[in-house]
Amino acid sequence: MTRAFLPALALASLLPLPALAEEVMVFAAASLKTALDGVAADFQAATGHQVTISYAGSNQLAKQIIAGAPADIFLSASTSWMDEVEKAGLVVPDSRADLLGNQLVLVAGGNAPAPVTIGPELDLAGLLAGGKLSMALVNAVPAGQYGKEALDTLGLWASVEGAVAQSENVRAALALVATGEAPLGIVYASDALAEANVTVIGTFPADSHSPITYPVALLTGAADEADRAFFAALSGDAADARFAAQGFAILP
Repeated sequence: MTRAFLPALALASLLPLPALAEEVMVFAAASLKTALDGVAADFQAATGHQVTISYAGSNQLAKQIIAGAPADIFLSASTSWMDEVEKAGLVVPDSRADLLGNQLVLVAGGNAPAPVTIGPELDLAGLLAGGKLSMALVNAVPAGQYGKEALDTLGLWASVEGAVAQSENVRAALALVATGEAPLGIVYASDALAEANVTVIGTFPADSHSPITYPVALLTGAADEADRAFFAALSGDAADARFAAQGFAILP
């Protein structure tokens, strides 16, 4: 290297470096995928920060976080699974909030039958005509838990229990209906909007199951400003528009 370059290099070493892009790691319920992907894309375009999202059933995500998975933000489809993460001391104090609500619907694929009124009189087993009722895991995944609770409340569970095909998350349950492997499925209204190959044929009464609530929290592993900025963006007007467009209710 010649001496002529040395002053320039010395000067360059004194100049401020551009801010480096930071990564935000989000663990989110599978039912949020379509809307949350849009929120993340908006945030990345505006800030240059990278948002990486791991989607799965809330039960799986909560267990992974408690086991030490490096997550910065958790969006759950169930208050009970967020409770477990909070009990483990992994939620930043005063950061938890109820972000979204949803509805539970009955969907059909292909040549969908006529709309039905979902109540104790519904012949759900007859509608299946020997096929499967697609649901998320009824003892672990929130969508499956809400679905089983609604069927129990309406007195329909016993008639279809043997026909239920359970999947590891609600989007997997939705896919079984969309591909024709199951004639009917129980999913969230937001999932039905995200899949063109299914039709909503009925909505479960709100009083047949616990309120469907999506809590969000900043986790103790969050270490930089990008994490906090994306957490704040989740309750901003742009995010609200994304979530509402996908059928979620925006909670105050």
